[in-house]
Amino acid sequence: MNFNFKTEVCLLALAITLFMVSAFFFSYQSGSATYLYLASYPYRTYALAFVGFGSLLMVTASISYSKRSKNIL
Repeated sequence: MNFNFKTEVCLLALAITLFMVSAFFFSYQSGSATYLYLASYPYRTYALAFVGFGSLLMVTASISYSKRSKNIL
């Protein structure tokens, strides 16, 4: 699981993008149903999935970087 530097940077950029999109989805509130919590925030499950996938990408990139930096030393 050793990636080159460009792949690690792309993984981190994709993770940051997913975090930004998930922040929008998590805070989006529909005005139609304010009396039900789940109905007023319809995209929270997508936001949590994006955060989970972004975290997985970030951990993968950091593990690859740490393995590569050990080989340099």
